[in-house]
Amino acid sequence: MAVSHNEYNRPRILIIYTGGTIGMIENSETGALQPFDFTHLIDNVPKIKKLDYVINNIQFNPPIDSSNMSPMHWRDIAVAIEENYDTYDGFVVLHGTDTMAFTASALSFMLENLHKPVIITGSQLPIGEVRTDGEENLITSLQIAAARDSQGEPMVQEVAILFENYLWRGNRSTKMSADNFNAFKSNNYPPLAKIGLGIHFNEEVLYRVPSKRPLKVRYTMDTNVMFVNLYPGMSEKILTHILHTPDIKGVVVKTYGAGNAPSDKWFTDAIHDAVERGIVVLNVTQCVNGGIDSSRYVTGDCLIKAGVVSGRDITSEAAITKMMYLFGMGLPADSVKKYLSYSLSGEMTI
Repeated sequence: MAVSHNEYNRPRILIIYTGGTIGMIENSETGALQPFDFTHLIDNVPKIKKLDYVINNIQFNPPIDSSNMSPMHWRDIAVAIEENYDTYDGFVVLHGTDTMAFTASALSFMLENLHKPVIITGSQLPIGEVRTDGEENLITSLQIAAARDSQGEPMVQEVAILFENYLWRGNRSTKMSADNFNAFKSNNYPPLAKIGLGIHFNEEVLYRVPSKRPLKVRYTMDTNVMFVNLYPGMSEKILTHILHTPDIKGVVVKTYGAGNAPSDKWFTDAIHDAVERGIVVLNVTQCVNGGIDSSRYVTGDCLIKAGVVSGRDITSEAAITKMMYLFGMGLPADSVKKYLSYSLSGEMTI
């Protein structure tokens, strides 16, 4: 069948449905929410047809709760985007909220030279509920994925999270609320767009790659990394045990305030010993706002002297996935440390 000229002009969007609350349905026996299939989701959003887009979908089988999200699932999403990259103008990933910021951060590193929108969204209430936020989030995400700038280029050319009134850079986002419709926030970077009666893009903060190159997808994420969350009372025995975890390559230390940690000799010795053994240690703050300023206090300066890398204002989610990505490329520790100090896809302020 011949395709009309108008058919070519219609935005082509691929929805990748991984699961999450947006597509869940209540189990009639237990009352618990469980994943349902994509047909149920589309049946509950008849307004999608009014957009006049060419919309197709890929769905995880079975759909998963985002608590079960793993690097293998990130790979599946990345494969779907790579295989369909030339066919579609934009991509909408439907995802549970709990690990959404991790997925958004991981994809921002895995999808090198991305020049098209990858909009990740979900909902706090299932799409079949009367008061659901899922319908609006899905429709707005589709509109953002189809949006073009004055040059006819995609308005958004990065991985972003759309939730309620805001579009956030994916690798700058954190889930801030378990029960508000505005569940996400980017505390150290302005919103990419505000959603009110219209969609108002903040064009000067949108990410642009320096030069347009073919998409290159990095599939391997090395999971031999972990968090160490500091707390008053952490003992030498516990820290030493953690830092001797078999096969560990990288540690993201979540410190106090502007990057502060105990100045006790046993603490700095344990960190220095880990660095000497080739473990990459990255310093990020436990605070939701601001970043690392290791020179402000003596306790932060001790970490620099021990060989710890400053994470500046990177989120925890972006920090751990960036480490997975860099080690996944097979880089030695010194190169990983170097690239942790660079902003690879707009994830931190240099």
